[in-house]
Amino acid sequence: MKRSYKFLIVFLVLAVLFSSAAAVVTAFELNNIRKSANEGIMAVISTVKQKYPDVGDNEIAGILNSRESAENYGDSLKKYGISLDSDWVLYKNEEQERVITAANAALCAACCLTLCCVFVLYCKKRKKETQRLTWYIERINKKDYDLMIEENSEDDMSLLRNEIYKTTVMLREQRDISQKDKESLKDSLSDISHQLKTPLTSILVMLDTILDDDNMPHDLRREFLRDIRRSAGSMGFHVQSILTLSKLDANSIVLKSREERISRIIDECIRNTEVLSELKGVTVSGECDCCVTLNCDFKWLCEALTNIVKNCVEHTHSGGRVIISAEKTKLYTKITVSDNGEGITPEDLPHIFERFYKGKNSSDESIGIGLALAKTIIEKSGGIISVSSAVGKGTTFDIRFFCSVGKDTE
Repeated sequence: MKRSYKFLIVFLVLAVLFSSAAAVVTAFELNNIRKSANEGIMAVISTVKQKYPDVGDNEIAGILNSRESAENYGDSLKKYGISLDSDWVLYKNEEQERVITAANAALCAACCLTLCCVFVLYCKKRKKETQRLTWYIERINKKDYDLMIEENSEDDMSLLRNEIYKTTVMLREQRDISQKDKESLKDSLSDISHQLKTPLTSILVMLDTILDDDNMPHDLRREFLRDIRRSAGSMGFHVQSILTLSKLDANSIVLKSREERISRIIDECIRNTEVLSELKGVTVSGECDCCVTLNCDFKWLCEALTNIVKNCVEHTHSGGRVIISAEKTKLYTKITVSDNGEGITPEDLPHIFERFYKGKNSSDESIGIGLALAKTIIEKSGGIISVSSAVGKGTTFDIRFFCSVGKDTE
């Protein structure tokens, strides 16, 4: 916008300069006309005074300032070819009129020519800027995002150029993110393929064994079928978890939040892990005031906490305990899941939330996706999760939701 204002100011300044010059020339020539008219009138007065000495100065002044006398005696000049409507009584003034007209015409022509030149230069400069911007856009369309715009003024074209640069930076970032997503997808597919390959191979081997041996004992056949069912169920669980993670990454899952009692969420997590905890001989209990509430999506927060509790149960020896507690302060709502199990080694601790990461104490059936899924859900809900652990003493997961959380996520 500033360049447009500058262009307008130049136009106005030039117009004022040429108008001032025209006014000065006109004033100068009118002064000459005044002198010429006064000289002619003084010559007439001198002649009249010589012929008619009795005529007084007051009478002459009255005649000169009387409109009526000019109208009465104007017709007497027509016989000499002088018309008061179109001619000058003094011929010298007619020359001055031509000079004034010619001077003003020349000044107007010079003014128009100068303004036209300025406008043409302005248009050429705009065209050059437009061509440069077109070249930038053509390069962007060819996926060349390595553009640098050095100028940083505040006129219209510079502002547009800066916006194009911002768009270029955004496209470049999106390209890098897209490339990283492709690499991450490739790695994920590779990990998934690797994780599913072992149980799938085991299923195929057991099926071939059953089909090839018609005389296989009934008990052994049932054991093989139970193993196949367990492996198939594990594969189904892993595939479902991976699909859930993918949907969360793509923001295709909407978290619908409402006020929920945390004690209800804790009870649901205990029920979800009841079978596993009984098999392991681990006690899972909750410690939470019924008045403590949280604005969240009940289903998905239960999913996250269940994965955390399940991990704690799996790494706690028989006779151990897993405790789920919650408290609310003025700053945040905290949910804590702690166990007195085997703990996590310092080498594994920084990586336990990474996808497909398996620590030293992980079971053979684990693919390292449960805690990653829990972390993603908690962060999508507006919370943060941290972990502390000591080998042989246990592990504590700390989940905090600050202020208002659990907003709808598209």
